[in-house]
Amino acid sequence: MNPGSLRGLLDISNATWALSERSVLQPMWDYLQQNHESTLRSPLFPVIISVSMYLVLVFFYTVLDLLAPTWPSIRRYQIHQDRTVTWSNIGSTLALTTYNHLLYIFPAAIAQWLWRPPVPLPREAPTLTAFLLGIVGCTVVFDFQYYLWHLLHHRVGWLYRTFHALHHQYRQTFSLVTQYLSAWELFSVGFWTTVDPLLLQCHCLTTWAFMLFNIWVSTEDHCGYDFPWAMHRLVPFGLWGGALRHDAHHQQPGTNFAPFFAHWDWLGGTATMPAPVKTKTQKERDEKEA
Repeated sequence: MNPGSLRGLLDISNATWALSERSVLQPMWDYLQQNHESTLRSPLFPVIISVSMYLVLVFFYTVLDLLAPTWPSIRRYQIHQDRTVTWSNIGSTLALTTYNHLLYIFPAAIAQWLWRPPVPLPREAPTLTAFLLGIVGCTVVFDFQYYLWHLLHHRVGWLYRTFHALHHQYRQTFSLVTQYLSAWELFSVGFWTTVDPLLLQCHCLTTWAFMLFNIWVSTEDHCGYDFPWAMHRLVPFGLWGGALRHDAHHQQPGTNFAPFFAHWDWLGGTATMPAPVKTKTQKERDEKEA
């Protein structure tokens, strides 16, 4: 085969791959634009899907929390099997979450809806590679930003007492602790989640997917469960922190500052592995032997 023929085959192969990549998301994108264009263009849309995603996840984990004391099949996956999420815990965290959304999130969303023009939608969907790399890129950038913010707000006493200590009122996490935050921390997280896709010039479909992914893994970090399908068990080589490491952060607040990946804490010397958590039966046995 001569070089010209080989180059021609490679060009055809690359063009076929690019076409197949684009065709993966294009039908879905065409359907969304044809049937829901006005909804997608609304500045309220990202807020609605983000809040809805959070409420669905919190509802799921809260149901598990309420069933766990009497369902061993659920309790076996709890990080702290001797703790119980009470209605008082649920009420206090839900009250602050509601307060923050009513006082800050929804007014900001309404202001955008009133003063910001509808978002133009590109006709073409992102390629599958651009879609996935965009989500990964935004997650890496967000992870670094929050690592620095988190480290600073633990090392500077005034910042910790004023803005971050509220989140650490609960040493043992459950899903509603995810947004048990001060207004400043909520604003910081929301700002990076919104701006990072713009900095990386992501397609709006990638942006929305990143927002939902961010909420999913943030809630999983605080859920208080170590399920077999958790992200830290799916990502190899211990690169993902996950619920166990973030629970260790709430137990030892000077460690594990990165929200998602583990490498920044390794490099910064702030990483710690969570100690094995004893089950309720093991604790009772130890107490009897003592």
